Amino acid sequence: MNLYVPAAALGIVLVVKLPSLVRRRHSPVVRSVNAVIFLQAAAFFFSAPPTISFVNEMTGVSNFSAVLVYCILSAYACACRVLMENWREDVEVLHRTRRRVRRWIWGHGAVTILLIGCFVWGEAPVERQRDFETYYANTPFMREMVLLCLFAVTAAAAAAAAACWKWARDIRRECPERRTPAGRLLRIGLTVLAVGFLTNVTYGTAKLAAVVAAWSERDWEPLNRAAMSFACLGTLLVAVGFLIPIVGPWLAAQVLGPLRTLRALGPLRRTISRGGHHRGGMRFPTPWTAGPGRRLTDRMTDIHDRMLELGAHCSDDVRAHAYAEARRGGGTEAESVAIGLAAMFTAAADARARGLPADRADGVMAVRALRAAEAEYRDLLVGISRALGSVAVLSPSTTD
Repeated sequence: MNLYVPAAALGIVLVVKLPSLVRRRHSPVVRSVNAVIFLQAAAFFFSAPPTISFVNEMTGVSNFSAVLVYCILSAYACACRVLMENWREDVEVLHRTRRRVRRWIWGHGAVTILLIGCFVWGEAPVERQRDFETYYANTPFMREMVLLCLFAVTAAAAAAAAACWKWARDIRRECPERRTPAGRLLRIGLTVLAVGFLTNVTYGTAKLAAVVAAWSERDWEPLNRAAMSFACLGTLLVAVGFLIPIVGPWLAAQVLGPLRTLRALGPLRRTISRGGHHRGGMRFPTPWTAGPGRRLTDRMTDIHDRMLELGAHCSDDVRAHAYAEARRGGGTEAESVAIGLAAMFTAAADARARGLPADRADGVMAVRALRAAEAEYRDLLVGISRALGSVAVLSPSTTD
């Protein structure tokens, strides 16, 4: 897999999160999240074969890119640990959190120094772009460098996965106040993050297995190369997990919500269009480039226009009768109002389709009832549309 793809995906996440970083630059959690994303993107960018060749050529040191990537991975593991500490921060023991964060930074700083030391003390004269770990699995100091990095990254990914999973579970079980659309999106994002970090654990485990196999002269290089696919998949999942709580609310409000409402309004528009003179599209067609919000606005305007045209055939007696029947059947006030209006428009559309004479005086009363209901109840049109399936076609004579 092209390693520039996950690097670009993480770069997009960084761009999306940049405003949050600027607004909340003093928040340890925000800084930690952005550090994790940036370092993981850097690791993939510098692990790509073209970048490896360029770095080695510019430095004049064969396999210099290997120790560079390992140092970035060590910093990434440290950022994951710091992120977990800041996420579970307790304001009453803030000094303890900061002390643990400093310990992780110093610890991974020592790991980075050891990685550089192993590279300096060891010998890696042959440039290896894809199989560095298995090629130098038995080389003194190179072997220790590889193991040190893989253990650090795998342990950090496992800790991050456990923390994300625990937080998602706590939100579901112990935080009723977060049972909101935003809370659900956060829980989904944390679950995706946990899966992504677990996939990174699989990457580290596969790499370690290939190295251990090389110690006994077994060739598990296909597993070593397949491990990178796990890393790419895990990175994409991590990117999606970070994006869901950020982009999810906007997507739900601006795209999914209008699309659901458009679909829900379909039965109402088809009913009030029956027997009319403009069976085609809207009088002012919506541009094909319009988004769901604009389409919903145009659809609701079109429905209101068709309702006004149908007003002369509407019977307030039909509406009142259906409303009373719904109330007697145990329906709520809002449900009964929607059922009454649904029955009225169904009967009016049927009367117009059969060419029955209109009663404009009765129609005025019906339109007034509609306006009053619209002022009192939110999403009335959707309620009417959903109630159409439960009403029968009534005529004024049925109320006598």
